[in-house]
Amino acid sequence: MKYTQSAFLLLFGTWLFSACQQTTEENKPERPNIIFIMSDDHAYQAISAYDNSLIETPNIDRIADMGILFTEASVTNSICAPSRATILTGLHSHLNGKVDNHYPFDTTNVTFPQLLQNAGYQTAMFGKLHFGNNPKGFDEFKILPGQGDYYNPAFITKNEGRIQTEGYVTDVITDMTLDWLEKDRKKEDPFLLMYLHKAPHRAWYMAERHMEEFTQKSFPEPETLFDDYSGRTSAAAEAEMNILDHMGWSGDNKVFPEVMDKLGISEIGPDKVRFENEMKRMTDSQRANFMKYYTPINEEFEKAYPAMSEEDKMKWKYQRYMQDYLGTIKAVDENVGRLLDYLEANDLMENTIIVYTSDQGFYLGEHGWYDKRFVYDESFKTPLLVAWPGKTKPGTQSDELVQNLDFAQTFLDAAGVEAPAKMQGESMIPLLTGNEDKWTRDAVYYHYYEYPAEHMVNRHYALVTKDYKLIHYYFVEDEWELIDRKKDPKELKNVYDDPAYAAIRADLHGRLEKLREQYQDSTALSQQYIDRLVDDYENGKAYGVGRERVGKVLERWEK
Repeated sequence: MKYTQSAFLLLFGTWLFSACQQTTEENKPERPNIIFIMSDDHAYQAISAYDNSLIETPNIDRIADMGILFTEASVTNSICAPSRATILTGLHSHLNGKVDNHYPFDTTNVTFPQLLQNAGYQTAMFGKLHFGNNPKGFDEFKILPGQGDYYNPAFITKNEGRIQTEGYVTDVITDMTLDWLEKDRKKEDPFLLMYLHKAPHRAWYMAERHMEEFTQKSFPEPETLFDDYSGRTSAAAEAEMNILDHMGWSGDNKVFPEVMDKLGISEIGPDKVRFENEMKRMTDSQRANFMKYYTPINEEFEKAYPAMSEEDKMKWKYQRYMQDYLGTIKAVDENVGRLLDYLEANDLMENTIIVYTSDQGFYLGEHGWYDKRFVYDESFKTPLLVAWPGKTKPGTQSDELVQNLDFAQTFLDAAGVEAPAKMQGESMIPLLTGNEDKWTRDAVYYHYYEYPAEHMVNRHYALVTKDYKLIHYYFVEDEWELIDRKKDPKELKNVYDDPAYAAIRADLHGRLEKLREQYQDSTALSQQYIDRLVDDYENGKAYGVGRERVGKVLERWEK
């Protein structure tokens, strides 16, 4: 009896321990998968969840429908490679060292994919990184060399060396991504997947299947298409990104080189070469399809051009720009849909954080511009849509001041991985999970460095709140700008010297200095980057513009 009772108690105890252990394992929070989708130069104005006046993006919008759309998301430095460096490191440009597109990324930086990989995440990257050929922290990668190509792109891979593909880049990147999910994903491990599109980066070559539709479309013009840049600092007038004056006729707007020659149109930058290089990349079939839709455009343009006024030319170039730019986004949206469909079909939605964003915003004719770089909204703000089914409330919006600086800490927080103390962002998990009262930020910091260089946007740093922007242009010209974001949403008037804003200006100056201290930026650091420019110039180097242009800027600076 004693033996039977003892045996029973032993068996019961063993079962109870096992059951408790099993219950503990079952109740243990499962680390989420993370899918980071990023396009290049995708303006928030070109996502219908933000504004449907230009294009419908039903698949990207699905992410907002499942989760949260941020209306005041922004970047710390509106240019491609520095934005990506900030995303990976959680550090401002002046600390991670990647201040512009030209100087190399410091590979001693610790990135969040490394930390996730060390914590047991399976990691993969497909698409456009833009700097470095061997991204750290990835079990698998296939990345475009540099900017990459729209048609028949090459890829640098971790396991196969450099490979050549045939097809349209947005489709190819998605094929690689889905292939990895289907064949290489380890179902027992959480994963980080970085799915990074080249589109809609310049020079905007759309997929063959969209040419007929988009070359026939016309789009509403922005109110500020003919902005004369009065009422602001000299930086806006000096910038070289006006659609009429600086966008290439052939390389960007697809006017055939022979048509330019016939009409006596001068090249703007590497105009014809850019176009001819793209044509060489296409197969005979792809090129024939391109010619089918762009030849009629050229024929009509050739007839109309002699009678065109400068205003007519601006309007024509704007429409051509929008047709091609938005045409590339159509393929991005379709392919985002392919990925979402796969996740749904394979039960991968439930515990997966899905992010859609861009490396920065972009001008779609506002102020007469294309490109980015300024701290004005169209380039400073970036689309951000995040879904975490079961965690984020579907169909919500947030106007909190989040930045690309925050991604690293957000993902580490979600994975239960401690972020390095030097990271400068703030985890967005409270905003994603309905705990907005735990969000503390009321201002963000911005700093742009690439000048003198392509597009000639002066170096500047800024404090941005929900109500105001205080901007300091500090190289060559020393100018301040104050924008009232509520009263002047199109950012057309500098009120820095307006007596009515004296108290606001003083307060913002104080806040800016505290923010610079918080993020460890300083005049001395800015000077170091200027000194590096001067040293390069003296050693015969210039980036984005010729040495003569750089020399003239430095002469002005010395005076």
